[in-house]
Amino acid sequence: MPGQPPQRYPLSSTVEVVLGRDPSCQILVQPQQYVMVSRHHAVIRPKQNLPNGQTYWEICDLNSSNGTFVNGKRLRGSQKLMVGDRISLSKNGPEFIFEDVSPRQTIVNNTPPSQGGKQSGILPSQSANNLTFTQLFPILSTGRDLRRKAYLIPGSITVLFVVLMFATLGNASLFNLLLAAYLSISGYYCVYQLCGKHKPWWWLFGCAIATMVVLLSPLLSVFIFIFRDILPGSLPDPTNVSFFHLLTAMFFGAGLMEELVKILPVLMALVIGRSLRSPWRERLGVWEPLDGILLGSASAVGFTLLETLGQYVPQIVQEVGELQGLQLLIPRILGSVAGHTAYSGYLGYFVGLSVLQPKQRWLILGVGYLCASGLHALWNSTVILGYHVLAIVGILSYAFLGAAILKARSLSPTRAENFATRLRGQ
Repeated sequence: MPGQPPQRYPLSSTVEVVLGRDPSCQILVQPQQYVMVSRHHAVIRPKQNLPNGQTYWEICDLNSSNGTFVNGKRLRGSQKLMVGDRISLSKNGPEFIFEDVSPRQTIVNNTPPSQGGKQSGILPSQSANNLTFTQLFPILSTGRDLRRKAYLIPGSITVLFVVLMFATLGNASLFNLLLAAYLSISGYYCVYQLCGKHKPWWWLFGCAIATMVVLLSPLLSVFIFIFRDILPGSLPDPTNVSFFHLLTAMFFGAGLMEELVKILPVLMALVIGRSLRSPWRERLGVWEPLDGILLGSASAVGFTLLETLGQYVPQIVQEVGELQGLQLLIPRILGSVAGHTAYSGYLGYFVGLSVLQPKQRWLILGVGYLCASGLHALWNSTVILGYHVLAIVGILSYAFLGAAILKARSLSPTRAENFATRLRGQ
């Protein structure tokens, strides 16, 4: 406030400092006055300079609604703080100055309002009481936040698919295709949001298409010959075989074979990424576990769509009817999050981990391949034990994927830029 000295906040050399409106923040701004500031807006982290061991601090925006500005420029990712840097929480929000007051203590200093009208101290009380035009018509002021925070794109895609499904009533094949595509996109979107790393949508779509191409190519016949004719992977009739016999057959004939098919596009992306230059090598390649999970899950979506729409649903429709085909389609696509997507995403985690730990590459890939194939075989086999056992296996598979995503986020070299990372529980 005018006439009052600026408030000083000491920074620790070991603990990060969070700025925002949430009561848990170390630097708390008034929630009612600074409505433009997010609950967890930005974080200042201590870092060690490896050559000389000295501590410096960097600031990172926490996916805030209105952004963080350093010296008037919007912050992208993280940035090392220099003495005198001005930090603004949103364009016209509270302002802080980074100062060095002693060799061991660096502080952030909340400045009084500047003559240029820049908000820093306290928001004028009348602005909170006056009714504005944008309060009556919020859509005119939300702008970029509408897309980022209100899920405008997912909502628009949902509306588009609803309209298309209305337009295709009576055409069972096209209706099933649209429904399967929408459910697949929705399931994958959950995985994408959990991972919190940006990947070009067309590259993910291409990964799914690449898996379909492999399934439709002569290469599939080679895999079938190896895993089901040479190896003990011939799939028996589940009604006339023991559980362990079925489990063995599913491990070789479904688990090992299908997981290898689905991981091929991920391995291709790894090779392609190494041949590119920045920034495309980072955007398209596999450099960490999150990359492997995103691409592996996308590959699984392509596999599930082709397997469901190209094999299972047409077979049921021909034998029983269209209603039963629709009843099969919905659980198969929805279940892919705990099925094909879980197995392939889990294996993709190990592909990315092998990049971070190249000396243990083959051990890592072997463990991931066997685990993913084992979960796949277990799901296919436990159906003869009852649906309650099948549900347990499905939950277990999703738990494996979820654990892999959480671990991948903690291992990510770009964790500061991850839009799914939260301050608590990470």
